[in-house]
Amino acid sequence: MNSNNKLILGISFVLGCLILGLCTVGAVRANRAFDRTVSVKGLCERQVKADKVIWPLAYKLGGNSLTDLYSRVSSMNAKVVDFLTSSGVPEEEISVNAPEIEDNRAVSYSNNAVYNYVVTSVVTVYSDNVDLVIELRNRVGELIEQGVPIGTAGSWANPTVFSFNGLNDIKPGMIEEATANARAAAQKFAKDCDSRLGKIKTASQGQFTISDRDSNTPYIKNVRVVTSVTYYLDD
Repeated sequence: MNSNNKLILGISFVLGCLILGLCTVGAVRANRAFDRTVSVKGLCERQVKADKVIWPLAYKLGGNSLTDLYSRVSSMNAKVVDFLTSSGVPEEEISVNAPEIEDNRAVSYSNNAVYNYVVTSVVTVYSDNVDLVIELRNRVGELIEQGVPIGTAGSWANPTVFSFNGLNDIKPGMIEEATANARAAAQKFAKDCDSRLGKIKTASQGQFTISDRDSNTPYIKNVRVVTSVTYYLDD
């Protein structure tokens, strides 16, 4: 191989190394830029009114004769049903549970009980007329005046349950709002870092939660969702 060929080969080798080096540096810079991200969360909360309610009207009666107790329970249940229907609750939304009977003579710790038997009766309203049920809950004193001991069965054992079933109607708007809040936070971060917000790398909708706004108004629900979004940052 003559000297000219050697010189050309040497120059080609050097140029090749330079080009490879420049490509490598460019690739490293591109990868570093590609790895520059910001992860943010966007919150959306709304307060909505319950659209379904389960209202148990429960009471206890004590006595020594099952026949007498059954007669009294039947009479009181009729008063409860009449109170509900006359106030606008449809009969198909009312169910009368079979009475539960406790035999105090059959358990050792009840040997000193006043009554031989204690009967628990529950009349349940299942309705989407939440406003009417709220009104009637405030009027249960009318039943007590008629001799029906509503509430003696314990509200902890027979709680009123308010629920919200319209999540699908508000879900798209809430996701849009939460995502917009996340983007606003990301844009603020990018601006503070002298960068520009790029495309989305990953995104997670998050889980919707529905809870009581507070213990005093369980018919007002707080709906909440948090979205998590990761954006690329551009120079």
